[in-house]
Amino acid sequence: MTLRIQRPPAEERFTDELAHLAADDTGPRPPGWRLTLPAARTFVMGDTERGIRPKYVGNPSLVERSLVTLATTRGLMLVGEPGTAKSLLSELIAAAVSGDSTLTIQGGAATTEDQIRYSWNYALLVAEGPSTRSMVPAPMLRGMAEGRIVRFEEVTRCPLEVQDTLLSLLSERVLAVPELTGVDAMVYAREGFNVIATANTRDRGVNEMSAALKRRFNFETVHPIADFDTEVELVRAESAALLRASGVTIEQDPALSELLVTLFRDLRTGIAADGSSVERLSSVMSTAEAVSLAHATGVRGWFLRGDAGTVADLAESLAGTATKDNSEDAARLHRYIEQRASYRSGAVWDELREAHAHLAGP
Repeated sequence: MTLRIQRPPAEERFTDELAHLAADDTGPRPPGWRLTLPAARTFVMGDTERGIRPKYVGNPSLVERSLVTLATTRGLMLVGEPGTAKSLLSELIAAAVSGDSTLTIQGGAATTEDQIRYSWNYALLVAEGPSTRSMVPAPMLRGMAEGRIVRFEEVTRCPLEVQDTLLSLLSERVLAVPELTGVDAMVYAREGFNVIATANTRDRGVNEMSAALKRRFNFETVHPIADFDTEVELVRAESAALLRASGVTIEQDPALSELLVTLFRDLRTGIAADGSSVERLSSVMSTAEAVSLAHATGVRGWFLRGDAGTVADLAESLAGTATKDNSEDAARLHRYIEQRASYRSGAVWDELREAHAHLAGP
């Protein structure tokens, strides 16, 4: 059986689009870039007349400012709530600028300098001593040597001393390798190199970056999708693509997407569509979470019963999604459904109330 890659990088998923844009791209471009700024913006935002699919739903001005930042000597820092497509945006931009979005560092408490700069093949190191042959380059060294964009996901989850390894790389544009001698002891950044970092505003420590490191970045805030219809269409399209990839061959009821987006927006903002106040949940009720929930609903229905998923399936997964951060969110969710479902039009809201009441028990 041939096993397919679950999620190829952007430059592989959209190879034809990148080639089409590059073929028609005759304007001035920043040194080391694969595309001009207008072509890179078109790749991210889409152009149906040219056959380029929209890939990011957001403010085009944000994309333009991000591209301009990367054309300078400052790094780009994307900050925002979880699930606002910061990682997707960084991947798309890296694919457009460098043709490679895989030079990625995943930040975390266990991230070390070796995972950012370089490490060693210790068998060769013992046998031959320090050399370029025994060196194992990490994404930052490769990005500098090859002139490519490096993505640093969740940089604020890293310890401060690890974060600060970026200082000299971003300001001096050089990486010192003290174990080597001669020309190999210094790796100078080539044209095209820069860094896109992301930071989650809900993570503790997002404001603990040193002032020196902050000065090396231009900060851009990525906001949730403002328009209801746009968010519904995105959830519907993305969940449909995930369901097809999972082997689900029938379409999901569009009413499920509208139900999900309405519910998530109310609980995320604390304001219902009619302007009245509702209790906000402490859990992240993001668009990405809504897509994941719609996907899980379809998978459950298809592989258990052969249908595209029901409201009862949605209710089964909703409780875990909405209450994973705070046990008190379970009561808030229950009150919301009990109070709001009767005011909403559509059979799906009645089904949600019945299914949730059944799960909650007496």
